[in-house]
Amino acid sequence: MRAILLEHAHDLPEADWNALDTDDDPFINRAFLGIAEQTGAADEGLGWRPLHLTLRDDHDRLTALLPLYLRSHSFGDFSQDWHWPSAWRQAGLDYYPKLVTGVPFTPSPGPRLLTRAEPEVSAAPTLIAAALDLVQELGVSSWQCLFAREADHGLLESAGLLLRRGVQFHWFNRGYRDFTDFLETFNAEKRKKVKRERRQVSDAGLRIEVRHGDEIDASLWKAIHRHYRDTFSRYGNHPAFSLEFFQRVGAALARRMVVFVAWRDEQPVASAICYRNGAVLFGRHWGTDIDSPGLHFELCYYSGIEYAIAHGLRRFEPGAQGEHKLARGFEPAPTWSAFWIADPRMRRAVADFLAREDTAVQDYEAEMAERLPYKIQQQTS
Repeated sequence: MRAILLEHAHDLPEADWNALDTDDDPFINRAFLGIAEQTGAADEGLGWRPLHLTLRDDHDRLTALLPLYLRSHSFGDFSQDWHWPSAWRQAGLDYYPKLVTGVPFTPSPGPRLLTRAEPEVSAAPTLIAAALDLVQELGVSSWQCLFAREADHGLLESAGLLLRRGVQFHWFNRGYRDFTDFLETFNAEKRKKVKRERRQVSDAGLRIEVRHGDEIDASLWKAIHRHYRDTFSRYGNHPAFSLEFFQRVGAALARRMVVFVAWRDEQPVASAICYRNGAVLFGRHWGTDIDSPGLHFELCYYSGIEYAIAHGLRRFEPGAQGEHKLARGFEPAPTWSAFWIADPRMRRAVADFLAREDTAVQDYEAEMAERLPYKIQQQTS
C-alpha cells in the first residue's frame, strides 16, 4: 500500500469517502471536515494544518484514511494535555507541533481508523504503522488519536499507543415509549424537578420546534449563529464555526443535523445545535438571547431525549463534562483516546501519569453512577 497525504478533506473524491466504513458519523465525513477547513475553522490560521493520511493499493484503490492534523497548540482538540508542554520544556524538548486525529472543536467519540467497508484484509494496522512513520518523518512529539471508538482500542494499544480514559455523560434509550415513560423511571423528587423545569419553559410563553439542516432558511441560520457566537463570546472563547459553515453543513448533512429552536411569538430566541446518525444524537452548541429559567435544560437535554425516543435512537451524547446532567438522566460513560509518544523518556513519564489518572477516573465514574436519579440504578449499555 502507498501512503499519500492530503492537504484538504475535499481532495478526496466523495465516492472514496462513501466507500469507507464511517458508521455514518456526522463529523468524520467529507462534508463536515471539508467545510470546516474551507471556512477557516480547521485551517492553519487556527492551528489546524490538514495532513489526512490515505492508503492506496496497487490498483490505486483507496483502502484506508486517517483524518490527521498538524497542530501548533491544543485549543479546540479536547486532548486535555494542558500541562504536558511544560513537562516537555523541562526535559529540553518541544511539545509542539503534534499530530492529532480527531474532529476540530468536537469531543464526540467515533470512528478514527477509516477502512473500506468490505476489505479483503484489514488495512487498519498498516494505517497505524504509516502514522507512526509520519511522526518520525516530521519529528513531532506525538500522535494523539482522540475519542476513538472502543472497537479500535486493541489495535491502537497493540501498536504501542497509550490509552487514556475519560468520562462523559450519555443518555441511553432502554425502549421508552415516550418522555413520560422515561420519566417514570425517576424517583419522585427528581421527577418533580424535571417536570417543573419543563413547565417553566411553557409558562414563559416559549414554544420549541425541531428543524433539520435542510429545513432552516437564511434568516433563521443568522439567529442560530448569533446564539452560538454569543455563548462563546460570553465566556471569552473564540467561536470557530462561521455562519457560512453552518449553512453549508446544514445543507450537506440535511436530516443528520438537528436544531432545537425556542420561539417567542415569531422570534427565535434560543437554539441548540445537534447532529445525528442512525443510532446516536450528538449535542454540540447552544445559545440564547434571553434569560429564561429551565430553557437551557429544555433545549440541550429534554428536547434531545424526546427526539431520540421518537426516532428510535439508542443514545444521546450531549457533549463533554457537566455533572448537572446526572439529575436529568445522563449516565457516566467512559471515553478513550490513544497517545503515541515519540521520546522514550517522556513516554515512560506519560505512561506513569496515565496509570495513576486512570484509577482516579474510574473512582470518579463510580461515584457519579451513585448519583443517578433512577428508582433502580441502571447499568450503562
